[in-house]
Amino acid sequence: MTFNYQQMMKQARMMQKKMAEIQEELSGMEFEASAGGGAVRVKVNGDQEVLGIKINPGTIDAGDLEMLEDIVLVAVNDALKQSKEEAKKKMSGLTGGLSIPGIF
Repeated sequence: MTFNYQQMMKQARMMQKKMAEIQEELSGMEFEASAGGGAVRVKVNGDQEVLGIKINPGTIDAGDLEMLEDIVLVAVNDALKQSKEEAKKKMSGLTGGLSIPGIF
């Protein structure tokens, strides 16, 4: 069995192209999570950027700022987790389930 460098480079270029397509697709996706019984809603995109935070003023006690901060944190982390899990799922199809450092 001989090593075919050109074939390997061709496969690497194809993989790079597919990764770029997946990353572009993920960038256009949005993920939303809520916490505190819907008191806080957070929306992020596939690039793990926070797009928006909505706070329902009727469900939050303005005097309990610490609780509000905790609820926002939970919602942000949940939305980011959803985004990362989707990226991992899409990339695992590309990498055949191998965990490659630096790729999600």
